[in-house]
Amino acid sequence: MHSPRRVITVAGARPNFMKVAPLQRELAKRRDCFETRLVHTGQHYDAGLSQVFFDELEIAPPAVTLEVGSKSHAQQTAAIMSRFESVLLDWPCDLVIVVGDVNSTVACALVAAKMGVAVAHVEAGLRSFDRSMPEEINRVLTDHLADYLFTTEPSANQNLCREGIPAERIRFVGNVMIDTLLAHRERAGKLGTPAKYGVKSGEYGLLTLHRPSNVDHPETFERLMSAIGRIADDVPLLFPVHPRTRPTLEASPATAALVARKRLHLLDPLGYHEFIGLMAESAVVLTDSGGAQEETTAMGVPCLTLRDTTERPVTVTHGTNRVVGSNPDRILAGWREVSGMRAPHVGPPLWDGRAAVRIADALAAELSTAPGPDLKTQS
Repeated sequence: MHSPRRVITVAGARPNFMKVAPLQRELAKRRDCFETRLVHTGQHYDAGLSQVFFDELEIAPPAVTLEVGSKSHAQQTAAIMSRFESVLLDWPCDLVIVVGDVNSTVACALVAAKMGVAVAHVEAGLRSFDRSMPEEINRVLTDHLADYLFTTEPSANQNLCREGIPAERIRFVGNVMIDTLLAHRERAGKLGTPAKYGVKSGEYGLLTLHRPSNVDHPETFERLMSAIGRIADDVPLLFPVHPRTRPTLEASPATAALVARKRLHLLDPLGYHEFIGLMAESAVVLTDSGGAQEETTAMGVPCLTLRDTTERPVTVTHGTNRVVGSNPDRILAGWREVSGMRAPHVGPPLWDGRAAVRIADALAAELSTAPGPDLKTQS
């Protein structure tokens, strides 16, 4: 009987926390197999984008916080790498688990791989095939560094095999983000969040925008808002504003006009329960978020993705998602297609709330035969 394997799980930004929560909970149940630490890089550090998720999802406080903050991609990635290297020197481990596709994901995977520590990538294999997206570069690099690749949909397995990654490294396990959604949906529904914001169930839409391609260019943002404004004529829209979106939004004439007409309601960033509560009862979600595509698919809520590509094609083939880009005509055509749609649908395979269990089972089996870490450098 070997001693428990040392495992570090990395979280850095808002999308990571919903994925880390079920993993941490499942690993913690298996103390005979795993000794775990959570490292928070601090890529998202604002209370509305970080601490509220730790509180609501009941994630134990991180053992280490790197406090890297906001920087350029290169500066942020370098700062994470430098500080995470110290973590691995102080606490040698068997495995580093990274999730998603943010800078923290690729930075910590690279440090671990160079130090000879095994890497597991949760949400591996997703591809938009658009290298202008920083997340796409992070995904590809992380997958080629990883020893264990856990996928959310069959297309991800196909992508990885096509890129030459050995099939024995790849496990189709389902979606840990949906583990969190299913665990918290009932609690979120009891909050009555639509009424709090003055709207009725099924009679409003939910809007999120944060990707640089949409919010860093005023002309693109105005074009988007012109189409969104026509949807807002049919249903009022609630818009939780991401910090990076606010400067462009505040300079937008189209947005100001919608707010003045009370067809667009600007909100501060929401906690997980409020956001899921609003999403579940909305007539449509307009978004450029990958996570929202998945959550709406799991709940059967119509979704219009304001991008030209999606790395999550199962949300289109097995869900309620339509990829409509930033062209006003496509956006409005998408709205006409999904307006009033609430038909039952068959969700994606293995999106059943047990992805974290499958991951923990697989890691327990793999690590049981692996040699332990070199602890001679432990401080």
